[in-house]
Amino acid sequence: MLIDRDQSLVLLIDIQQRLAPAIADNREVENAAAWVLQVALQLDVPILATEQYPAGLGHTVPVLAELLPDDAVLEKMHFSAYKETAIRQRITELERKQIIVLGTETHVCVLQSVLDMLAAGFQLYVVDDAVGSREPLHKQQGLQRMQQAGAVIINREMLAFEWLECAGTETFKRIHQGWIR
Repeated sequence: MLIDRDQSLVLLIDIQQRLAPAIADNREVENAAAWVLQVALQLDVPILATEQYPAGLGHTVPVLAELLPDDAVLEKMHFSAYKETAIRQRITELERKQIIVLGTETHVCVLQSVLDMLAAGFQLYVVDDAVGSREPLHKQQGLQRMQQAGAVIINREMLAFEWLECAGTETFKRIHQGWIR
């Protein structure tokens, strides 16, 4: 099944100031997440972001925070974002069935959020290059478990090209000219 931008919601999970430096390849993860957010913004795909206990882990890293809409950031204490009532309500209000997931840590908060949202009936797409864990093996194990449960593992270009659908449009030309590597 193709990803439809009119049915998509981007969920950025816990890429926070005090946790990010410990993530393997953290700059690559942050850059990939920023790239996805920039494309989503240009295509009017809604974005939500979570922060796990920001008093202890800090807020979303600046390179991503500057891309987030004003009301996008929601605090959480549960590892699964979907267990938080306010986050679950926001996701429900947006009426999108395809959730695009970015964030950290792949084997903890990303995994638990994805499993809960799959159980709730959503289609989940996890952007491999925009998720991370402290240990690369833990990232791979988290991705494998999500895939076994029914999530689709994608990369950022798969996502963008599926959202764009066609090369001949003005939207494609505008976004492709600003393509970030």
